[in-house]
Amino acid sequence: MSGQRSGGLPPLASTTRRELGKLFRSGTVGAIPQGRGRGTVLLGTGGVLGRVVATLAYLVAWRGKIVDAKAGRLRNILTPLAVPAIKAEVYEGASWYDGAPCIVLDYSTTSFVAQKVRDEIREVAPGVFLGLVFLGRRHILDFALDFTRRS
Repeated sequence: MSGQRSGGLPPLASTTRRELGKLFRSGTVGAIPQGRGRGTVLLGTGGVLGRVVATLAYLVAWRGKIVDAKAGRLRNILTPLAVPAIKAEVYEGASWYDGAPCIVLDYSTTSFVAQKVRDEIREVAPGVFLGLVFLGRRHILDFALDFTRRS
Protein backbone atom coordinates (compact mmCIF):
# COMPACT_ATOMS: atom_id res chain seq x y z
CA MET A 1 0.00 0.00 0.00
CA SER A 2 2.91 2.33 0.30
CA GLY A 3 2.52 4.24 -2.92
CA GLN A 4 0.03 2.21 -4.95
CA ARG A 5 -3.72 2.34 -5.06
CA SER A 6 -5.86 -0.37 -3.49
CA GLY A 7 -9.60 -0.60 -4.01
CA GLY A 8 -9.81 2.97 -5.37
CA LEU A 9 -8.11 4.48 -2.32
CA PRO A 10 -5.55 7.23 -2.68
CA PRO A 11 -2.02 6.10 -1.84
CA LEU A 12 -2.37 6.10 1.95
CA ALA A 13 1.34 6.71 2.65
CA SER A 14 0.93 10.09 0.90
CA THR A 15 -2.18 11.05 2.88
CA THR A 16 -2.26 13.71 5.60
CA ARG A 17 -3.35 13.02 9.16
CA ARG A 18 -6.53 15.04 8.66
CA GLU A 19 -7.42 12.98 5.54
CA LEU A 20 -6.65 9.76 7.42
CA GLY A 21 -8.99 10.86 10.23
CA LYS A 22 -11.82 11.48 7.76
CA LEU A 23 -11.19 8.10 6.13
CA PHE A 24 -11.18 6.32 9.51
CA ARG A 25 -14.48 7.96 10.49
CA SER A 26 -16.03 6.80 7.21
CA GLY A 27 -14.73 3.21 7.62
CA THR A 28 -16.90 0.27 8.57
CA VAL A 29 -16.78 -2.47 11.18
CA GLY A 30 -17.61 -5.84 9.74
CA ALA A 31 -16.07 -9.15 10.62
CA ILE A 32 -12.66 -9.22 12.26
CA PRO A 33 -10.16 -9.83 9.46
CA GLN A 34 -8.53 -13.26 9.21
CA GLY A 35 -4.99 -14.14 8.20
CA ARG A 36 -1.98 -12.08 7.32
CA GLY A 37 -2.34 -8.35 6.70
CA ARG A 38 0.51 -6.49 5.02
CA GLY A 39 1.29 -3.41 7.08
CA THR A 40 2.08 0.15 6.09
CA VAL A 41 3.12 2.77 8.65
CA LEU A 42 1.29 6.04 7.91
CA LEU A 43 3.15 9.06 9.19
CA GLY A 44 0.33 11.42 8.16
CA THR A 45 2.62 14.09 6.72
CA GLY A 46 1.60 13.50 3.12
CA GLY A 47 4.02 13.62 0.22
CA VAL A 48 7.45 12.10 -0.19
CA LEU A 49 8.34 11.94 3.52
CA GLY A 50 5.30 9.78 4.26
CA ARG A 51 6.16 7.39 1.42
CA VAL A 52 9.82 7.14 2.48
CA VAL A 53 8.95 6.42 6.13
CA ALA A 54 6.38 3.79 5.09
CA THR A 55 8.92 2.02 2.88
CA LEU A 56 11.73 2.12 5.45
CA ALA A 57 9.48 0.95 8.29
CA TYR A 58 8.37 -2.03 6.19
CA LEU A 59 11.90 -2.91 5.13
CA VAL A 60 13.48 -2.85 8.60
CA ALA A 61 10.85 -3.04 11.35
CA TRP A 62 7.13 -3.75 11.00
CA ARG A 63 5.62 -5.93 8.27
CA GLY A 64 2.02 -6.23 9.43
CA LYS A 65 -0.13 -8.51 11.57
CA ILE A 66 -1.33 -12.12 11.60
CA VAL A 67 -4.89 -12.27 12.89
CA ASP A 68 -6.70 -15.34 14.22
CA ALA A 69 -10.26 -13.99 14.21
CA LYS A 70 -11.79 -17.10 15.74
CA ALA A 71 -9.44 -16.97 18.75
CA GLY A 72 -9.64 -13.16 18.97
CA ARG A 73 -5.84 -12.84 18.90
CA LEU A 74 -3.09 -11.45 16.72
CA ARG A 75 0.67 -11.17 16.47
CA ASN A 76 2.67 -8.42 14.82
CA ILE A 77 5.14 -9.37 12.10
CA LEU A 78 8.53 -7.81 12.80
CA THR A 79 11.82 -7.44 10.89
CA PRO A 80 12.74 -8.71 7.42
CA LEU A 81 12.75 -12.21 8.98
CA ALA A 82 8.97 -11.88 9.54
CA VAL A 83 9.14 -12.78 13.23
CA PRO A 84 5.66 -13.12 14.77
CA ALA A 85 5.78 -11.21 18.08
CA ILE A 86 3.86 -8.79 20.33
CA LYS A 87 0.47 -10.42 20.90
CA ALA A 88 -2.85 -8.61 21.22
CA GLU A 89 -6.47 -9.45 21.94
CA VAL A 90 -8.89 -8.54 19.12
CA TYR A 91 -12.52 -7.57 19.68
CA GLU A 92 -15.17 -5.03 18.72
CA GLY A 93 -15.50 -1.97 20.93
CA ALA A 94 -16.06 1.77 21.03
CA SER A 95 -13.34 3.89 19.44
CA TRP A 96 -11.34 6.27 21.59
CA TYR A 97 -11.08 8.45 18.47
CA ASP A 98 -14.77 9.11 17.83
CA GLY A 99 -16.83 6.79 20.07
CA ALA A 100 -18.21 4.78 17.13
CA PRO A 101 -17.69 1.01 16.81
CA CYS A 102 -14.28 -0.25 15.72
CA ILE A 103 -12.14 -3.36 15.97
CA VAL A 104 -9.83 -3.00 18.97
CA LEU A 105 -6.34 -4.52 19.05
CA ASP A 106 -5.63 -4.55 22.78
CA TYR A 107 -2.10 -5.20 24.08
CA SER A 108 -2.82 -4.34 27.74
CA THR A 109 -2.92 -7.93 29.04
CA THR A 110 -0.89 -9.74 26.39
CA SER A 111 2.34 -7.75 26.02
CA PHE A 112 4.69 -6.33 28.62
CA VAL A 113 6.45 -4.18 26.03
CA ALA A 114 3.23 -2.78 24.49
CA GLN A 115 0.80 -2.90 27.41
CA LYS A 116 0.01 0.84 27.09
CA VAL A 117 -0.70 0.48 23.36
CA ARG A 118 -4.14 0.13 21.82
CA ASP A 119 -4.82 -0.02 18.08
CA GLU A 120 -8.20 0.54 16.47
CA ILE A 121 -9.06 -0.50 12.92
CA ARG A 122 -11.90 -0.02 10.45
CA GLU A 123 -12.30 -1.36 6.94
CA VAL A 124 -11.91 1.43 4.36
CA ALA A 125 -11.94 -0.74 1.21
CA PRO A 126 -12.58 -4.47 0.73
CA GLY A 127 -9.85 -6.22 2.74
CA VAL A 128 -8.06 -2.95 3.59
CA PHE A 129 -8.13 -1.59 7.14
CA LEU A 130 -7.01 1.78 8.43
CA GLY A 131 -5.64 1.73 11.95
CA LEU A 132 -4.93 4.23 14.70
CA VAL A 133 -2.28 3.66 17.36
CA PHE A 134 -2.85 5.01 20.86
CA LEU A 135 -0.20 5.21 23.56
CA GLY A 136 -2.20 5.60 26.73
CA ARG A 137 -5.15 7.58 25.35
CA ARG A 138 -3.05 9.68 22.98
CA HIS A 139 -3.32 9.03 19.23
CA ILE A 140 0.31 8.83 18.07
CA LEU A 141 0.43 7.10 14.68
CA ASP A 142 -1.63 5.55 11.89
CA PHE A 143 -1.21 2.39 9.84
CA ALA A 144 -2.88 0.32 7.16
CA LEU A 145 -3.39 -3.43 6.92
CA ASP A 146 -4.01 -4.95 3.53
CA PHE A 147 -5.43 -8.48 3.72
CA THR A 148 -5.69 -8.67 -0.09
CA ARG A 149 -1.88 -8.80 -0.57
CA ARG A 150 0.81 -11.09 0.76
CA SER A 151 3.56 -9.62 2.97
